[in-house]
Amino acid sequence: MDEAAETTQPLSVSQLTLRIKQSLEAEYTSVWVNGELSDVSRPQSGHVYLTLKDETAQIRGVIWRSVASRLGFDLQDGQQVICCGDIDVYPPRGVYQLIIRRIEPLGIGALQLALRKLHQRLAAEGLFDPARKRPLPRFPRRIALVTSPTGAAVRDFLEVLRRRWRGVQVLIIPAKVQGEGAAQDLVHGIRLANALAEPPDVLVVGRGGGSLEDLWCFNEEPVVRAIHASRIPVVSAVGHEIDVTLSDLVADVRALTPSEAASLVAPAADEVRAGLDGMRARLAAALRARASDSRARLDALAQHRVFRRPFDRIHDLARQLDDLELRAQRAINYQCSRHRDRLAALAARLESLSPLGVLARGYSVTQHTATRQVVTDAAALAVGDMLTSRFAQGQAISRVTEIQPVDERPENA
Repeated sequence: MDEAAETTQPLSVSQLTLRIKQSLEAEYTSVWVNGELSDVSRPQSGHVYLTLKDETAQIRGVIWRSVASRLGFDLQDGQQVICCGDIDVYPPRGVYQLIIRRIEPLGIGALQLALRKLHQRLAAEGLFDPARKRPLPRFPRRIALVTSPTGAAVRDFLEVLRRRWRGVQVLIIPAKVQGEGAAQDLVHGIRLANALAEPPDVLVVGRGGGSLEDLWCFNEEPVVRAIHASRIPVVSAVGHEIDVTLSDLVADVRALTPSEAASLVAPAADEVRAGLDGMRARLAAALRARASDSRARLDALAQHRVFRRPFDRIHDLARQLDDLELRAQRAINYQCSRHRDRLAALAARLESLSPLGVLARGYSVTQHTATRQVVTDAAALAVGDMLTSRFAQGQAISRVTEIQPVDERPENA
């Protein structure tokens, strides 16, 4: 063994690790590294642990919760990213790792990913549901335009509107449409239009074309929610045909340019005039057809017998009435005769049971003169009573001189 080596004091593992840690951390600060993500995990602590690798090497990485909570996109295995951070050594395991302070995707800009994430969240809330979109009024009287008053969008909009339809009032609500504070201006303009004492019939929000960064204010969440909350139908007129902003998706109608917005919110006078002429021609044709059809029906009705010989029907009904009268008279006579015969039969039966009929056969009816009661028992009489005897013809009054019992017979009997 070398003598110098024998006199050198060996280092402990902790001491060696500490020296490496101090050396690496001092040398590698704010390092930019690009690679592919793998083994991405996010425990309940909110920190993100991952591995950054390429074809031949890999390094562990950590994103603390304070940074991870502000990410504008989701980290996924296989995603190509570029990271900025500091090299750190973790002594308990003796490994070095990258403490990531900033991370951006490669191939897809951070703005696009942030836009995609916001789109997914707002779509889940139903802000882009087609069922909630409202139709535009056919003939608006007032239109509000929220845009920059100095931009070309205003001139294009007013020029197209002037050519198409003059009978409308346009209210320009100034707002920044690019840069810092643009989103706040747009939100204020939308709310101001809804708060007017006489609100407009249509609200147009937009600007001329530009890059994605120029149009970014129309993707910001406050603007999207303000359009969604508007009580007035909204037309999004962001002049960019390729990229669709979130304002385009939440608005009731999307226009590719402010000029197209003017053609959507107001009808063309020539088209309206042509439509009216067409309706007038169709109405006249319909009236002529209706009159011709009515005339044909009237001619057909005139050929009916009731119109050619109107009194025939009256005569027929009169004859039917006479026939019914005769039939009723015969029925009445028949019923009278039938009931007359029945009445005669009943009278004969009644006559046979009448006491007068008995008197006619030689019998008489004796009544007590005082009480007018019929005498049926001699024992009810007393000598001296006055009796009235009624015969078939007349009556006789007699006095009782003698009363004989039932079993006694007169001597000459």
